[in-house]
Formats: sequence, structure tokens, C-alpha cells
Amino acid sequence: MSKTFTSTVPPSLKKGDQVAIVATARYADLKILEFAEQLLESWGLKLNRGKNLLKKHYNFAGNDAERLEDLQRAMDHPELKAIFCFRGGYGSTRILEKIEAKKFMNSPKWVIGFSDVTALHNYIGTICNTASVHATMPINYKDNSDNALRSLKQLLFEKTMNYCIDSCAENILGQASGPIVGGNLAILQSLSGTKYDINTKGKILFIEDVDEYLYNIDRMLWTLQHAGKLANLAGLIVGGFTQLKDNDDPFGMTVQQIILEKVKAYHYPVCFNFPSGHFNDNCALGLNLPVKLIVGSEKVELSN
Repeated sequence: MSKTFTSTVPPSLKKGDQVAIVATARYADLKILEFAEQLLESWGLKLNRGKNLLKKHYNFAGNDAERLEDLQRAMDHPELKAIFCFRGGYGSTRILEKIEAKKFMNSPKWVIGFSDVTALHNYIGTICNTASVHATMPINYKDNSDNALRSLKQLLFEKTMNYCIDSCAENILGQASGPIVGGNLAILQSLSGTKYDINTKGKILFIEDVDEYLYNIDRMLWTLQHAGKLANLAGLIVGGFTQLKDNDDPFGMTVQQIILEKVKAYHYPVCFNFPSGHFNDNCALGLNLPVKLIVGSEKVELSN
């Protein structure tokens, strides 16, 4: 069991709250955006589009200055209660250095996203010591499962997580409590050693990734291991590792084997196949929110 950690937790959303949609990475699509806005409006939220949301600069949603402008305005806005990042891809890391956190820390709000948005989660957790939400994004809403969308709404409006999934043979049984940190493995590895790096000691680390070679997953996990990020965890949650690739000469290990190799010397619970990652049933996790994890032989429970 871990020690108690305290992070600032933004207020729960309620009907009538104003929220923003911004794009910190790849460009947005109008039709998909309109579908997402209709969904969020059906939850009783009032939408505020980033000024540059529909701009396109090569693969990005506008240039770095334009994406930063939209994010900064949303972070500073006293009326806004949440910031939904439209999509991932690549680009959030490029604007971290120029974010100003003071007004956000005085009036914290939920930041929601996954994949490349892990860079913002690192910033918010490390620089601002504030909770955020690893969850599906507007680009995915049309294809998401009801379960994924329900979990997002429940976390934002009620601040609750309550999951019970089937256990699997590779799991390491046990119990843990502590705040969840983490997100996309590639982004976590890319920020290792920087001022945006996460502190994992006594915490429950969550990792997921997509479209990576097995050898590269191995290398990224060795980076975390060499940096001491795996040694003192309270627990480990492994989400989706999807669309994986291998070389003509096989790497010779599965993702589960790659991960278990790194943590075999430790004594904390490990949960594989958690429903969070690059797939339609992408359930919400509150980062820097304390939870209890129970990994049993038949079921895995995660709740706060």
C-alpha cells in the first residue's frame, strides 16, 4: 500500500458548464467536430471552440503559436471548466515549453485526452500538481463504445471510477492503492529526464501504445527501468498495445513477456488488458487521482 499523495482536483462538471475543444496536435475535421459537439451538448455542456481549431499547417492544427494560443486561452479562461483535446498524433510536446501555468493553477479545470496528449498530462501533473483525465477524444466519439463514453461522463461529472474486468493468466496478483500516473509509453519515454517527467514512486503506473515495433517497446521500457521508474511502483496497469509490428527476424517476446521481464524482481500487482488505449472501448482514467487496484485470479477491480 502506498503513502498518501495529494493533487489539486478540478471541480466536477455540471449541466450548463462551459467547456472548450482545442487541438494541440494534428488537425481537426469539421464534420467529426460537429458530431462531438452535439454529444457534449447532450450532456448539458456549452461548447467553446478554440479560435484556431479548424486551421491546418501541414499535419498540425495550425502552427505551434496558434495551437498554443488556443490551449493557453482555454487554460486561462475563468469560465471554462474543462478542455477537450480534439485528437492526438503529434504536436503537443512542441508547445509545452511556452505554456503559462499560473492562471490555470489558480482556477484548475479538467484536461481530457490520450495518446500524444500524454505530454499535457505530464505537464499538468508535474508542473501544476493537478489531476487530469486520460480518455477518448472528440475524433473518436462516433466510434467509441457506450461504455467508454459513459466512463468519461461519469468521471467528469461524478469524479468516480469503478471497473471490474476479467483477469488474465499473465497478471501478477495483489492489491495496491495510490494515484494513477502515465499514459502513452512513447510520450512517457520521450519526456524521461526532462522537467515534465513523472514521479512514479508509490504510484500506480498506466501504460499503453499503438503501432510500435516490439523491439522499440522493449527499448522504451528499458529506458523507464534504467531511470528507476519501475522499481518503486505501487502497481502497474497495462492497457492496449495495439497494431504491433515485428521485424522479418522476430523479436522473440510478446508484450506481456517484455513487460514481465522488467518487473520480475519487484513485488507489486500487474494488470494486463485494461480497457484503455487505442481502441473503441477506451475507458477513462483519472490521472493523479487515488484509486484502489485489486488484481485477483478471476477479476480485476479498480475504483476510487
